Amino acid sequence: MSVRLDPAYRDAALHSLAHNEFDVVVVGGGVVGAGAALDAAARGLSVALVEARDWAAGTSSRSSKLIHGGLRYLEQRDFGLVREALKERSLLLHRLAPHLVRPVPFLFPLRHKGWERAYIGAGVALYDSIGGARALPVHRHLSHRKALELAPALRPESLTGAIRYYDAQVDDARLTMMIARTAAQHGATVCTRVRATGLLRDGRAVVGVRVRDIPGGHEHLVRARRVISATGVWTDDDWALDPGEAPFHIQMSKGVHILVPRERLRLNTGLIMRTEKSVLLVIPWSRYWIIGTTDTPWPFDRDRPAATQADLDYLLGHVNEMLRDPLSEQDVVGVYAGLRPLLSGRSAETTKLSREHAVAEPVPGFFVVAGGKYTTYRVMAADVVDAAAAGLGAAVAPSLTRHLPIHGAVGYRELWRDRSALAAGVGLPVPTVERLLGRYGSAVGDLVEMIRQDRSLAAPLAGADGYLAAEIVYAVTHEGALDLDDVLSRRTRIAIEYPDRGLDAAVEVAGLVGGRLGWDRAARAAAVEAYREQTAAELSGRRALPMLPR
Repeated sequence: MSVRLDPAYRDAALHSLAHNEFDVVVVGGGVVGAGAALDAAARGLSVALVEARDWAAGTSSRSSKLIHGGLRYLEQRDFGLVREALKERSLLLHRLAPHLVRPVPFLFPLRHKGWERAYIGAGVALYDSIGGARALPVHRHLSHRKALELAPALRPESLTGAIRYYDAQVDDARLTMMIARTAAQHGATVCTRVRATGLLRDGRAVVGVRVRDIPGGHEHLVRARRVISATGVWTDDDWALDPGEAPFHIQMSKGVHILVPRERLRLNTGLIMRTEKSVLLVIPWSRYWIIGTTDTPWPFDRDRPAATQADLDYLLGHVNEMLRDPLSEQDVVGVYAGLRPLLSGRSAETTKLSREHAVAEPVPGFFVVAGGKYTTYRVMAADVVDAAAAGLGAAVAPSLTRHLPIHGAVGYRELWRDRSALAAGVGLPVPTVERLLGRYGSAVGDLVEMIRQDRSLAAPLAGADGYLAAEIVYAVTHEGALDLDDVLSRRTRIAIEYPDRGLDAAVEVAGLVGGRLGWDRAARAAAVEAYREQTAAELSGRRALPMLPR
């Protein structure tokens, strides 16, 4: 049964936090925290999940949007990590989230004759053969001519041939939110805009968390038998632990991506290119290409990672080495920056730090999970819940999430086969219905019903015509969005897909959601102004940053 994460649900969730004791409280609403809440709830435990901002507001909405094993990790001989990630890729593609995760082809241009084809080919062949990797088509070796047929945007002299292989991609913010909704369906109490401000202790043992409802300003003591911290790059800061209690430390690595219009690059496939430190990806994304990423230390504010001019120069410079018609800054329609939480090591270069994860119990009753990569969120969640469940008394079931489809997955394939009939029935173009199915899966039925009741919701947004008005309304009636940033940055991706970051659509969006959120005219105007100020601050923050060494 679907759970609507609307304002009424949030009110009930706050009441539950204040008046119940839980088996597990999870702090952090990124993909690992949402996954941990789902894992624990599916085992029959009573669970609360609290997030200070919004689902996926941090790292989990700012990734490369790939579900992948990490081809470059093979070169680092991190075979275990790659195998684990490829197993998770197969699960997500075929069982857990086929509506949100889909195959994407990549072309690996070869620049040297002879040895490079043998070397890269061997790595890609291994990538195709471990960890359930055969869930996708196997790689193919391409001649110089065949490679240019797939990628006419490339300079002929920039390659000698290529290898084509497959990975998978996802809207990272949507998957995270859908996992949180699935946890709620299984009985978890989930709530955003609730900041954990401290731990409750009985002696040394942790017995809950102190939280503040940010919109209401009220504090609550949330009692729990176990507390799990899944706060990513905030792990080192969030808890007032004694120095001797910190089990590990996190080093932040910044990854920057840019978006350019799809028509700007004549490509029929994604690209992956080696750089002096890592790899550069050109990833198809709706009407755009995502180009990324960087991998550099970030010593500044965790809440506001920003791209520098050096980051843009790096991305454009490396991709332009391969292009017939070089890109310029004028081609860039969107930029986003995120922070990776890497387990701290001795290497000064973040590209060499481990993407593996760790779980620890620094004090009794308090469990911390950190590190890892987006693709392996489910494994991380299961590991930390395994640790937390030990000693709870009655036998707790093992993790069930490898068998548990995410909200919208069940029935998706049947609807996809009948998409033409679905489109005719609701009066929408087939491509629009296909796009909706790829964002909502079988939950698209909720939007169809909304449109049948109010035909005006079938209209595209005037300032962001890639989205329907129904999607904006649904974001607050079902998906837990509470302000314009939630809607424009994460329930949709308007903030990165349009050059104005959604400012042209902000007034219309405020009008659509205002009534559902109880906003009067003044509150709607204030919401638009707040989003305008936030956008201006992000842009000015980018300009003000120092030129960090690469």
